[in-house]
Amino acid sequence: MENLDKHSILTRKERWEALKIGAGPPPLRTAAGWLLIYHGVDKKRIYRAGAVLLDEKDPARIIARLPYPILEPEKEYEKSGDVDMVVFPEGIAVFDDELQIYYGAADKVIGMAATRLSALIEELWRYKL
Repeated sequence: MENLDKHSILTRKERWEALKIGAGPPPLRTAAGWLLIYHGVDKKRIYRAGAVLLDEKDPARIIARLPYPILEPEKEYEKSGDVDMVVFPEGIAVFDDELQIYYGAADKVIGMAATRLSALIEELWRYKL
């Protein structure tokens, strides 16, 4: 534990990730850097997904981080299940400019959310560190 800070890339920062955070799918290499989709849990135990951009040459360095989640429980199948109020990112795929995020929903089903990769990167640049 004495070297935890030395080896930590991302720590809890926002209220929506106040209880814990964890990695989601493997980072995606983009022209802007490494895109990491991760999960955060608040004090009410609601699981959400967030996004950070890591430096291409030094992935231990965060260069941009959204202060808000990109995915949170909204649909009934995300709100109610084996574990309520959970969206847990597990995988990503890119087709042209479409980023597909595959996620566990309420530990009962698998969902897929999509956005334009370029739009997400553009939004991340608004929160450059």
